Amino acid sequence: MIVIDNTDPQAQNLLEDLIKSGALLEGHFLLRSGLHSRQFLQCALLLQNPSLCARYASCLAKRIHTFNPQTIVSAAIGGILIGHEIAKELGLRHIYAEKSTNGMTLRRFKLKPLERVVVVEDVITTGGTVKDILTLVREQQGVVCAVSSLVDRSTESLDFGVPYYALLKLHIDTFPPEKLPEDLKNTQAIRP
Repeated sequence: MIVIDNTDPQAQNLLEDLIKSGALLEGHFLLRSGLHSRQFLQCALLLQNPSLCARYASCLAKRIHTFNPQTIVSAAIGGILIGHEIAKELGLRHIYAEKSTNGMTLRRFKLKPLERVVVVEDVITTGGTVKDILTLVREQQGVVCAVSSLVDRSTESLDFGVPYYALLKLHIDTFPPEKLPEDLKNTQAIRP
């Protein structure tokens, strides 16, 4: 079941564009968190359209600029397009964290001490990747002033210790492997 929390006037438009672009997938999905779901958001299918990416980046940029960031930090791969577009809109630097054998790393980039950053993702489910990026930023003595995403699909309230804003809040049912509904028990899970 999908429930929209319409906290932003653009939320409904974003949901419609996610559906039109084929980014809201239906089936049986095994998420990175280990949970299962009937729906999966593949935001790359929305963000491949530069005008849609720019439109929604502009919406997020209007919220983000109030935190006076110097740099946008996103997660590779999902957050790169939206993070880059937000940075472009605000005239800021954009860097990204990558997965490595030891978790996330800012392999290619360095932050200056006290550099103000906003962490940007396309979709946040559990917040684990964002929390890893927050740790990386703080290890380099950067200052995280906010977190933002296109879509918040978390099932519980997320607390990053800084303001968090998502353009669209979606409640999409997720299930632990030991509590799968019958329809999902009888189908093969896809790891998107």
